[in-house]
Amino acid sequence: MENAEKFIATGRRVIAKEAKGLTALADGLGDGFAEAVALLLTVRGRVIVSGMGKSGHIARKIAATFASTGTPAHFVHPAEASHGDLGMMTDGDVVLVLSNSGETPELADLVTFTRRFGIPMIGIASRAESTLMQQSDVQILLPQVEEACGSGVVPTTSTTMTLAVGDALAVALMEHRKFTPENFREFHPGGKLGAQLARVADLMHVGETVPTVSVETPMTDTLLTISQKGFGVVAVLDVDQMLVGIVTDGDLRRHMDGLLDHVAGDVMTKSPKTVSTGALAAEALALMNERKITCLFTADPESPRKLAGILHIHDCLRAGVV
Repeated sequence: MENAEKFIATGRRVIAKEAKGLTALADGLGDGFAEAVALLLTVRGRVIVSGMGKSGHIARKIAATFASTGTPAHFVHPAEASHGDLGMMTDGDVVLVLSNSGETPELADLVTFTRRFGIPMIGIASRAESTLMQQSDVQILLPQVEEACGSGVVPTTSTTMTLAVGDALAVALMEHRKFTPENFREFHPGGKLGAQLARVADLMHVGETVPTVSVETPMTDTLLTISQKGFGVVAVLDVDQMLVGIVTDGDLRRHMDGLLDHVAGDVMTKSPKTVSTGALAAEALALMNERKITCLFTADPESPRKLAGILHIHDCLRAGVV
């Protein structure tokens, strides 16, 4: 391709400049960041994130990241704020304002509103003497580094640094609150993320749909249960209703001679493998693929012999677990 080397060189230069900016940001992160995290942890309402232009796009992403990781947040456009959206901010909120210069004129009404009603404000900018930083209760100062565009007029390195600060704040809040993958799934029930974080308990079959027989069940009735339930297997339970075995197609073939003269306990494979109801469905799918089986009986996390249900490989695939 003509100019391919030139294009690649430009891409590498831009990425290198932005990486340099991120390094400077990490090295210079100080008390302002810690104060911001401490303030955000005290929020009784919501985190209001605002910015204009490119900073506004970054602000939307930061608000979305906060909201999906346990910190209620939403974006307020500064221009719309001046026409009624200031009412979206109330006592108990904290405002996070982004502006590389710290002098964005569209932010004036929003900043004034926070000062008038005593709403705590965190400012993120690259100029300590700017209006935004001077008015903020907490300041996170961005290092003054070269924009990756080369001309210094297109927000590139500065927006990358601002986005990184937002991610750092979100992760710090997550770690302090011990936010777990299970908590994350509560905010992401759909799509690939939801599928990968699905638990066995979310997908398994329970109750009357689960194929079970007792140790003393004649094989004639056992075969009928296998056929009716449609999983191709049956769980064998003892007198205490604990799982002691499983009857599969392989067990049937191994006992073909005189099969109908036996009971389930004679034919079953003892101590079958189970999966905890609390395990990730992805783990169960991997186990089924490893053992080349299509079903797994599920068990109570505290007792691998206490039957809870059954999970079929198709349940995982339908849910998008891969």
